[in-house]
Amino acid sequence: MKSVFNKEFKNNEREIKRFIKNFDFDGQVFGNQKRNTIKLFNLNDKQLNVKSFKVPNLINQIVYRFFRKSKAHRSFEYATKLLELGIGTPQPIAYFESTSFFLFKKSFYVSEHLDCDLTYRELIHDFNYPDHETILRAFTRFTYKLHENGINFLDHSPGNTLIKKTEQGYIFFLVDLNRMTFGPMSFDERMKNFARLTKYENMVKIMSDEYSKISVENYTEVFSAMWEHVLNFRKKHEGKQQLKKNLFFWRTRN
Repeated sequence: MKSVFNKEFKNNEREIKRFIKNFDFDGQVFGNQKRNTIKLFNLNDKQLNVKSFKVPNLINQIVYRFFRKSKAHRSFEYATKLLELGIGTPQPIAYFESTSFFLFKKSFYVSEHLDCDLTYRELIHDFNYPDHETILRAFTRFTYKLHENGINFLDHSPGNTLIKKTEQGYIFFLVDLNRMTFGPMSFDERMKNFARLTKYENMVKIMSDEYSKISVENYTEVFSAMWEHVLNFRKKHEGKQQLKKNLFFWRTRN
């Protein structure tokens, strides 16, 4: 199995490799396990977050073996780049890849585990959450910082930003990093980046207002473009959900 380590953790290489070797039997299960498996391991005074990506389908096993960087590799690489740009994300520690001669198999991404106070998701489910508008505006400024640094986070969705409250305000950390692109972003690309975050117009109005203030863009144009992308995303998402229901109707039968 190939392994690549953050140089700050080279002295812990043997112990971290043991975590990977015993992943199926050790560690504390964390979070939603639907797509991938995440477990927590203790390393001295740190808690490590180890994400095991499921084995891809046969075509992608070939793609990841020869033509494309794995999700674990990209997560490690993008986390390193985000930190260099001053963007919050859990510290990358290592990644592991298991391959055969022709096929790609399992991969693991190891990072420092962060305890957060909330994610963006709480803002969607509870409009009375303390400092709701303050957090939403701070999140919008954080997103603007991503855009100004040429970071198009393609998985900019409610669960993928951890939020910590400090005496100085709110700090944001990106997670689930394997899908992003880097380079100058057009106005439309920036507005589209908000599409997956919420379906509520009042939240879009607040984000549009804050974005227009810090970018010196016209509020009406910002809101119009952002809301249009939200509606388009919701329409496509609901269409996919209905298609799944129609195709797998037998699963819902009693």
